Amino acid sequence: MEEILNIKSRFESMKNHLDEKTKRLFCAAEAKVLGRGGIKKVYEATSVSQKTISKGLKELNQIDTLDKKENKIRKIGGGRKKAIDKNPEIEKHLLALVEPTVRGEPQSSLQWTTKSLRNLADELNKMNYNVSHVVVGNILKANKFSLQANRKTDEGSGHIDRDKQFNHIHNKVKEFQETNNPVISIDAKKKELIGNFKNNGQEWHSKANPTEVNVYDFPSDAEGKITPYGIYDINNNLGWVNVGIDKDTSEFAVQSIRNWWHKMGKELYKDSKELLINADGGGSNGSRVRLWKKELQRLSTETGLKITVCHFPPGTSKWNKIEHRLFSYISKNWRGRPLTSYEVAVNLIASTTTSKGLKVKCELDTNKYETGKKISDEEFDKICIARDEFHGEWNYTISPEQ
Repeated sequence: MEEILNIKSRFESMKNHLDEKTKRLFCAAEAKVLGRGGIKKVYEATSVSQKTISKGLKELNQIDTLDKKENKIRKIGGGRKKAIDKNPEIEKHLLALVEPTVRGEPQSSLQWTTKSLRNLADELNKMNYNVSHVVVGNILKANKFSLQANRKTDEGSGHIDRDKQFNHIHNKVKEFQETNNPVISIDAKKKELIGNFKNNGQEWHSKANPTEVNVYDFPSDAEGKITPYGIYDINNNLGWVNVGIDKDTSEFAVQSIRNWWHKMGKELYKDSKELLINADGGGSNGSRVRLWKKELQRLSTETGLKITVCHFPPGTSKWNKIEHRLFSYISKNWRGRPLTSYEVAVNLIASTTTSKGLKVKCELDTNKYETGKKISDEEFDKICIARDEFHGEWNYTISPEQ
């Protein structure tokens, strides 16, 4: 009798909070605890039919009876709000904290940070955001960050200000993008022989029917050589490639930029009076090459553009965006195909696209470029160049001649 009274007391205190199904399961749970004769005792205490209680017992024994989505009691949108829902600014400030210390291979969609979750949470808490390291971890994962082990990527004995220069370039790019001024990444791709020579990579053919090419890649057997010089528009994910058939000189490099501006850039940036160039530290567009600066002066005066140049530190050319956003896709597009003529090379470059919208324009440059040109001190002193306070040899601006 005491058992029935206890069940009745518990049932009376709960029944107004139970729907039909939970009421049935409550009674079944009580009956299961009592064991033999439990169904009858629960019926006497609650007046819930024995048939209903038996049905509830069957449901208790079925693991997949409940559908959590369809049978949730809490209303949609109920419960405690997530920290990021209450204050969306948290994500923006967290990524701003992480961004300067971002590391990673440019072709990878993953990024990682040297700062720990707790340190990042502490920084956010100093900004009056009440967040835990768990919340920080969830936001980073949603933005494709992950925890990574060490990887051998050291290029050797780098410059002491290597990372500071990366930050300087990063800030310059943001500054130009915010004012809708063009930002281009430039470089010359490696020279290629024109002729029936093997090109690394594979493409689909009918079985046992490979393209036959020359056994030896002797330059003397080639019809010529090409030097693809690329200009990658970072803002618009567009590429321009000037395919030279002569020497890779500073004149050729600047002529490639000139062609890009007149045939693509000027239309995209009609109101722009400034241009930012990200370039490697060596080669025809090297930071120490006088002819490069002299030719940029000519381009600046012709176009009226104020040209700012930021060079990557020595030994870090692989971080130049053109390498992994343009040149790598060109190589993939012409893999396994011999570059049998200039026309084939130009068409293969121009047909390069990506799922993210990369488009490439390309043309053949048949001009001849003289090597060994010297710029005297007197000529060099006439260049309207303003060097940045931070590593003026890497960062400088050339203005139009008055």
